[in-house]
Amino acid sequence: MAHVPQIKIPATYMRGGTSKGVFFRLQDLPEPCQVPGEARDKLFMRVIGSPDPYAAHIDGMGGATSSTSKCVILSKSSQPDHDVDYLYGQVSIDKPFVDWSGNCGNLSTGAGAFAIHAGLVDPARIPENGTCVVRIWQANIQKTIIAHVPVSNGQVQETGDFELDGVTFPAAEIVLEFLDPSDDGEEGGSMFPTGNLVDELEVPGIGTFKATMISAGIPTVFVNAEDIGYQGTELREDINGDPAQLARFEKIRVAGALRMGLIKTAEEALTRQHTPKVAFISQPKSYKASSGKTIEAGEVDLLVRALSMGKLHHAMMGTCAVAIGTAAAVPGTLVNLAAGGNDREAVRFGHPSGTLRVGAEARQVDGQWTVTKAIMSRSARVLMEGAVRVPGDSF
Repeated sequence: MAHVPQIKIPATYMRGGTSKGVFFRLQDLPEPCQVPGEARDKLFMRVIGSPDPYAAHIDGMGGATSSTSKCVILSKSSQPDHDVDYLYGQVSIDKPFVDWSGNCGNLSTGAGAFAIHAGLVDPARIPENGTCVVRIWQANIQKTIIAHVPVSNGQVQETGDFELDGVTFPAAEIVLEFLDPSDDGEEGGSMFPTGNLVDELEVPGIGTFKATMISAGIPTVFVNAEDIGYQGTELREDINGDPAQLARFEKIRVAGALRMGLIKTAEEALTRQHTPKVAFISQPKSYKASSGKTIEAGEVDLLVRALSMGKLHHAMMGTCAVAIGTAAAVPGTLVNLAAGGNDREAVRFGHPSGTLRVGAEARQVDGQWTVTKAIMSRSARVLMEGAVRVPGDSF
């Protein structure tokens, strides 16, 4: 019996922020995969190693977590005044689908660096030494991201002394600006889809909780930790090993998705695992981070734990950090109240791996809250480059 041999596809394996993913130039993908559709989804699932009933990704590039089961496509931008188009696919670990409904804020950092590495930025715009401003069109959510990428001797500077909690080693700092992040592209939806800063969210079989539901960076449902029986100091192992707790969070996520108008029926949530996120928050408390480092209550404005793809995230998703910073900037939201209830343009929050600072500029226009910009610092590094191999009949 003849078997189809493997094919090689040029690719780069990168860390961006607290995530990792396989990066491709659009032009390097097999022709059927250069357009959205089943072939592209099948290819990315095979690259990552999904669906995997063992939840280990032994036969692929994925890391069996939401932070490491990702693929990215970059191409010369189709938009005026942008350098590259950036498309992000969140690959499900144990189910056969790729979720294209949102962005990855962490890999947005990698997108800026990869754009230069891959020759997608006009060489005339890259300084010999200094900072290259990469103008990224985030194609999933139709938004602009500006990456300020350090350059040394004409190449992306990857090494440095910038430390990011959740990442083991220091690297060069990349500053990201998310422009006009207060609409996730869902048919022109508003920053607060329900029209309220705080809602009473009824979750069938669970109860009714106060919730702030926001579309900024990524659609996110915020609830108070104490309302659902937590302290806000929990680490991954406190949540992820308990199927009953995870099932409860999924019910909260589905209820939030319905209330935000992201889905019409609860069944649709099965194929939209990437969004919305669910996060629980509390006022500052001292706790020991997953690294063993003690985070003192006085170091942070509030605590946040967030779930991604059905599991508690080991640090914080970049897009969810944008949602946190945005909600903190709007007086009266649960996030703002947990942070002390003051007007603020930046917030430092504690997450399972440490702390993160994010800034946001919020204002009211015709009675509606809007955010013009959210800013945070991350880092990125090429881990391996060359080609991935997949069986030729994978897609």
